[in-house]
Amino acid sequence: MQDGSNLSDHILSDHIQAECARLDADSDFAGVITDIAESCAAISKLVRHGRLAGNMAAEHDTNVQDETQKELDIVSNNLLIEHADKGGHLIAVASEEMADSLIFSQDNTRGKYLLVFDPLDGSLNIGINAPVGTIFSVLRAPEGATGANEDFLQPGSSQLCAGYVLYGISTEMVITFGAGVAIFTLDPDDGIFKMTDSHLTIAEDTSEYAINASNQRFWEAPVQRYISECLAGKDGPRGRDFNMRWVGAMVADVHRVLSRSGVFTYPVDEKIRARGGRLRLMYEANPMAMIVEQAGGLASTGHGRIMEIAPHNLHQRAPVILGSKNEVQRLIDYYSELDSNLDSNLDSGA
Repeated sequence: MQDGSNLSDHILSDHIQAECARLDADSDFAGVITDIAESCAAISKLVRHGRLAGNMAAEHDTNVQDETQKELDIVSNNLLIEHADKGGHLIAVASEEMADSLIFSQDNTRGKYLLVFDPLDGSLNIGINAPVGTIFSVLRAPEGATGANEDFLQPGSSQLCAGYVLYGISTEMVITFGAGVAIFTLDPDDGIFKMTDSHLTIAEDTSEYAINASNQRFWEAPVQRYISECLAGKDGPRGRDFNMRWVGAMVADVHRVLSRSGVFTYPVDEKIRARGGRLRLMYEANPMAMIVEQAGGLASTGHGRIMEIAPHNLHQRAPVILGSKNEVQRLIDYYSELDSNLDSNLDSGA
């Protein structure tokens, strides 16, 4: 990461304008990103006040994911919708917290864009004052789009912009427009996002990984193999020690990978196979995959590139393996070996 001392004069609004000029994008596209930033600044203020803002960890009903909503989930979702609607740059939004897309009134001319987001990733961390975040992805609306669910069903390779905001010790926005990754830190004194890294890159090699080890007994063979080799350390086939880190919020775990290299994985396993995976493709896996790839890493399901998946459902789930290029490739190779062995056994009638 670069020293932010010479970068902080570059603010998010300037970066947005520069990227819009590069992409020959219209003012509505710039407005979408500005509205997201304002929403996240408002969420950051609530997070920073903690218990002083009320019981943000209070539980409500279950959402479409069959997950219990927290107060801050609902408030964050409403803030993003409020800013998006007021801005007028979007046809519709889709969220983890809503079963279907929300189509905005067409009384006024609106920009031809769609926004999909996870308003508060890691909400289980609210009650213990641990990091949470917002993940977002911007898509171009297809010709004749009304904002219905099917308009959002585009592969990750179609994303115009992807990013997340981490509410931690500081509030940071990590964002890509398809030409590298930049970081902006929210200045609490003036409420402006200021650049603190202009070209974030992930080292190709790493000795750190993030995985939910409580699911070990359900993992597929390639993941079992990879993690067992890491655990064997310098006495095993890898010849060096590895460290495991796990926060339990994708934004925090991926941010660590981006900050100091590593591998983040939430693979499909026997416990969640029927659902297709744990993480949602449209508003978790795809935006994070775009960011990681733009930072020089890889993002795969184990069997293929995440951003090449053709979505069939707004809340579709997918396996996720992303981070440092060489370690992710090793996991992909282990999956390929397994697939080859299975094909050989089928051919031989075994």
